[in-house]
Parts: sequence; C-alpha cells; structure tokens
Amino acid sequence: MKVILNADIKTLGKKGDLVNVSDGYARNFLFPRKLAVEANAANLNTVSQRESAKEYHKSVEIKNAEDLKQQLEKISVTIKVKAGANGKLFGSVTSKEVAEVLASLYGVSVDKKKIVLSEPIKAYGTYILDIKLYANITAKLNVVVAEEK
Repeated sequence: MKVILNADIKTLGKKGDLVNVSDGYARNFLFPRKLAVEANAANLNTVSQRESAKEYHKSVEIKNAEDLKQQLEKISVTIKVKAGANGKLFGSVTSKEVAEVLASLYGVSVDKKKIVLSEPIKAYGTYILDIKLYANITAKLNVVVAEEK
C-alpha cells in the first residue's frame, strides 16, 4: 500500500514522502497514530499544493532578503559615543546598538543576532559589518563610530 508520511519516521522516510508499506503496518500502526495517510488522489493533490506554497514562500523570502540587502548597502550608519582622552570608548558598540540605530533612523528592522561582529567595537573609526539576511545572502553595512560632543 502506498502512503504519504505525516511525520519523519526513521525507518521509512521524511514528512511528505510517498512510500510503499505493507497493508497491516499501514492500518495497524501508521494510520491510528496519524503518522501517514493513504496515497489517494485527494491526498496527493494536498501534498503537491503544500509543496508549491512552501516554494512560493521561500522565493518571497529570498526576494525580500535581496531587496533589504540592496537597501542596507546604500546606508551608512553613524553612531556617536563618548570616549576617554586616548580615543578608547567607554564601553563598546554592540550589534544591539547598531540594530536600534537602523530601526530608529532608517526604519529597517534587522535582528541583532544577524549582525556579525567578530568583537565589540571599542574605538572610533569606520567599520564594515556583515548582516546575514538569508542562507547565502549577506549584506555589508558601513558603520561610522564618531565622537559625541
């Protein structure tokens, strides 16, 4: 009997796979536990519609990430902070502060976890930060740390 899996099953396959199992295994184990449904025309159509919807949403997310990348690479963020006499900052500039400045000044919402800082910024200057927007989409953001007067 051909069935469509509703969950990942270690010995059979992943969710959404079409597999061939014995009739007794399907009726006595898979169907009562809602682990699979019979592979009839209606269920096959439902699975194909789910797959196409998933592909559509993925393509929309990729397009949005590309648009955000274009927008971020045009922006130069200036963060003003206080420092001591030798130019060393009191504290440091973190990804949280960069995300807050992006949201307040430019209306761009970026999660602070997606901003890559190898180490916190502790001196004045210009820095180029990577922002991971999607799997293989990374934007470069120009950040200027200036003296607060």
